[in-house]
This record gives sequence, structure tokens and C-alpha cells, in this order.
Amino acid sequence: MELRVLRYFLAVAREENITKAAALLHLTQPTLSRQLMQLEEELGVKLFQRSRYHIVLTDEGMRLRRRAQELVDLADKTTREFITGETELMGEIAIGAGETQSMSFLSQAIVSFRERYPKVTFRIFSASADDVKERLDMGLLDMGLLTEPVDVGRYAFCRMKEKDRWGVLMRTDTPLAQREVITPGDLENIPLLLSGRETVQRELASWFGESWDRLQIAATFNLILNAANMVRCGVGVALGFDLNLDFEGLCFRPLSPKMETGTVLVWKKDQVLTPATEAFHEHIKNV
Repeated sequence: MELRVLRYFLAVAREENITKAAALLHLTQPTLSRQLMQLEEELGVKLFQRSRYHIVLTDEGMRLRRRAQELVDLADKTTREFITGETELMGEIAIGAGETQSMSFLSQAIVSFRERYPKVTFRIFSASADDVKERLDMGLLDMGLLTEPVDVGRYAFCRMKEKDRWGVLMRTDTPLAQREVITPGDLENIPLLLSGRETVQRELASWFGESWDRLQIAATFNLILNAANMVRCGVGVALGFDLNLDFEGLCFRPLSPKMETGTVLVWKKDQVLTPATEAFHEHIKNV
């Protein structure tokens, strides 16, 4: 498969229309159709369900779309890594990050780094630790800010000083909001929204103790924004970190006994770093 053809495929998948995609790619419609048919023949599968007005991806097409996007992203990242100035550092640094207070430290480091190297840009990918690790291993990210528990055996890392304190995000009109802290027994009869990570759920199970088997788990989530919306709409209360976020109509109460989680900044061991990434690593160590 050629990257050029994969870009054609992604354009058609995005537009759901060969005519529109051909116009954006500056190709004739017959040329684009022929390229897609050759791709289907090469893979031995049908990628599209075609109709008169639009096309829809088949299951095989959906699977290729994900892989094609990863390949194109990796190729583009590789190209950007070789874009360097003769006298001034430039390029892009891709960092994956979960929702953690340590993101404030990382943001401050980015500010001070760009004061010295203004032509270096950062691309932030927000996701759970598991998703960030997957993209790190694929080479799509340079660094990852991961919340524990996480296996860092394959990575070089530095541990962040600040820890995240766990608590409950809830509506201000719920009786729980009158409490200063939340205990395991307070949550036994209340619908809960929890992290979808199994390792995190095991940590929570240890904190809840015997109450764990009596919990009402209404939903799981990976990032807090949609979870906050569900809390506001009355789906339940959400367990997560105190991120000092101001959600209208919601409040945060810490857990008791106190529960905290550490954060690590990781990168692949023995990888060849771009000049920009290597300089940022040194900057992180200094600050």
C-alpha cells in the first residue's frame, strides 16, 4: 500500500462522497475510483458500500481507516522530525496526557521552553494512560504523562512531585454536597461513574473494601468532561481527581480515608530523539 493511496482512501471516508473527495484531492473522479478499486483488489476486501449519493465504510473499511490514519500520522510526524533550522531549534513535540494536576507543571515547562525556542510547537493528545501508552509504543507520541498505577518497565521516566487527590464530583443540590469528606459507606446506595481502566478500578476496590460489592456502577468514563455532563444530568456522581475545575452546578468533595495517585512522565527507552524533544527532556530535568 502506498501512503498516497491511503490518503485518498481517508479523504473519501471523511467526505463519504467520491466526487467531493476527488475535488479536494485535485483528481478526476474516474482516477480516484480506480485507485480505490485497486486498493480493494490488493487487500481482497470490500471497503465501501456504494449508493447513488454517498458511500459508507464496511467493517473492513472501518478497520483500515484506523490503521491508515495511524500510518499517515506516523509518516507526517517523521517528516516533521527532520524539519530543522540551521541556527534555531524548531519542530513538533507530541505529548499524550491524562487528566492530572501535573499537567499544570508540564504547561509551565512548555511556556518557559517556548520562551527560549519559540519555533517549537507542541501537540497534546488527551486520553487515558492505556491509550497514551499504545500511541507511545507505536511511535506517534514522544512523551506521555501517565497517572498510576502504570507499568513503566519499558520506559524511561521521571516522577512528578505533585500527587492527585481522589474525590467525588456531584451536583450541589445532592445531600452528599453537605459533607466535607466522602466515606465508602456514603456511596453504597448512589449510582456511580468510575474510570474504565481496570487497574484503577482495582485501586478503588481496595479503598472501598467490603462496600465495593454493594456499589451501583451506572457508567464508566475515561475523561472527566463528559462525565461531568452526566453528573449534571443526574446519571450519578463521579469518582476522580481534584482538578480544580469549575463546573456550574457541581462541586467536589475529597475521599476519606485519603486516596492519592502519583504521575510519571515517560518516553521510550533507547529511542533516537529529535533535537527539539531532546532539548525539552533536558529542560524538564532542569525545572
